[in-house]
Amino acid sequence: MFDLAWSEIALIAVVALVVIGPKDLPDAIKGVAKGIQTLRRKVGEFQQQADELVREAKLDDVRNQIAEVRSTISDIRNLDIKGTIEKAVDADGSVRKAFDDPMAGGSTYTPPPAWEPPPVPENAPAFVPPEVARWSAPPPPPPLPEPPAPAPSAAPAFVPPSTEPPKPTATPSV
Repeated sequence: MFDLAWSEIALIAVVALVVIGPKDLPDAIKGVAKGIQTLRRKVGEFQQQADELVREAKLDDVRNQIAEVRSTISDIRNLDIKGTIEKAVDADGSVRKAFDDPMAGGSTYTPPPAWEPPPVPENAPAFVPPEVARWSAPPPPPPLPEPPAPAPSAAPAFVPPSTEPPKPTATPSV
């Protein structure tokens, strides 16, 4: 802390012995020790108070953040999304009226009748156009199965060439 060497401490002790005297030196050492203890205690209390202030400051920050989050959550819970969208899209209520039940207003709307083919005259020719006949004709018969393949003969149809070199043939000598 003070960075004193042994020689400096010995010099201080000799000066204290000369100035205070050998008789009062033990009482002076006890007083200095008590002063140091008191000083350390006060410094410790000050340090604790400073730490407590820091903790309280941090807690206040945390409390403020929690309060902000709670207010945001309550704003989200109280938000009327449906009402806000309806006001933005349909301020005068015309869209809602368009989708209300049309039968509730006493409307006399009747759906159009289903389609019916035109009547066929009695003296009409018995001609069926090819486009219609194609769809009304019975389907063609299924194809006949293929005849079975002939049984393999004793000799194979393909023999791969051998990999051996050809044998020399004897040439007549002249």
